[in-house]
Amino acid sequence: MYNWCHGPNCHTHHTLSRIRGSKGNKVLRTIKIKDGSGYRTHEHYSMFNYFCNQSCLMDFIRTHLQSIVAIAPRREALETPIKDPIKETHSTEWGRTWTNTRIEKRGVDNT
Repeated sequence: MYNWCHGPNCHTHHTLSRIRGSKGNKVLRTIKIKDGSGYRTHEHYSMFNYFCNQSCLMDFIRTHLQSIVAIAPRREALETPIKDPIKETHSTEWGRTWTNTRIEKRGVDNT
């Protein structure tokens, strides 16, 4: 099973792997991607089953962003309950200090 790269400009990138055709009749062709191939697929539905690289992915997103967002529009903000942030101050023997702020999710209390 193969997919063609969905990048709208994939066929315009000047790389040797895209050159196809007989002498005097050469073209740059969109890259063919083997479904589920290689190191790029950590999940069954990896984005790199449909895009040959991140550049083609970003070209697709820029071209189709409004349509993608229209699939599942966000009408309100999402929130995650957290505990009060914990500030930890550290210092070195030379007098330099810094503060780390730790944020932890709050467990859901069902009582």
